[in-house]
Amino acid sequence: MSNERLRTAMAARGWTHADLAEAVGVDPKSVERWVNLGRVPRRRTAIQAAECLGEDVNALWPALQQARTARAVSPELVALYDQRADVPPSVFVNLFTAARDRIDVLVYAAVFLHEAYPRLNDLLIERAEEGCSIRIAVGDADSANVQQRGMEEKFGHGIESRCRLALMHYRALQATPGIELRTHATTLYNSIFRADEEMLVNAHAWGVNAYGAPVWHLRRTLDGGLFDTYTDSFDAVWQTARPVEG
Repeated sequence: MSNERLRTAMAARGWTHADLAEAVGVDPKSVERWVNLGRVPRRRTAIQAAECLGEDVNALWPALQQARTARAVSPELVALYDQRADVPPSVFVNLFTAARDRIDVLVYAAVFLHEAYPRLNDLLIERAEEGCSIRIAVGDADSANVQQRGMEEKFGHGIESRCRLALMHYRALQATPGIELRTHATTLYNSIFRADEEMLVNAHAWGVNAYGAPVWHLRRTLDGGLFDTYTDSFDAVWQTARPVEG
């Protein structure tokens, strides 16, 4: 069965099969099959095509509205901890120690890292000297979102002092090539600790300090999965964050 809605949308804009194929990066024969045979593209490709045509993706391909089968366990989930307090400090240390290409840290403060492992700065310097690119984003103590988080977790002004303490710890790394330090003013829904293709994600729960919230250990095994979702989130926050002056 042909897809007349797609055919009409393309005709209205003067798009040929080749035009749409080039726009979304597929073969023109694929677009021809979408139109003439009613084939349904992959969800990501369908969304891209619908955006090009200015149409609703579910109107062009109603089949995409059908619920996808939920997985009992994500193939990217290595471990799940009920709360951060259950995660041995060695898990964070081993994660960073194994990094060869990239370390990303997105937190409000996370001063527990330096408290539990005083050699953290030395470790990060060692990784940078071995060619690892390191990005660290801590909360801006003067931002409204950070202060709001402090009220939500019932710590009052405590979170602001912890942000300043974290910044003090990390400032010592600024002279090391390959290490970037920024402050962010975003509403943070998760703390992220990434090392290459592995990541620890500490959820933030309203009214609960981060040490009492769950942590999931992820390993990247597929495109567009949980790992990529949090990687994209880190990158989005990083773009808004301000470099710390030397």
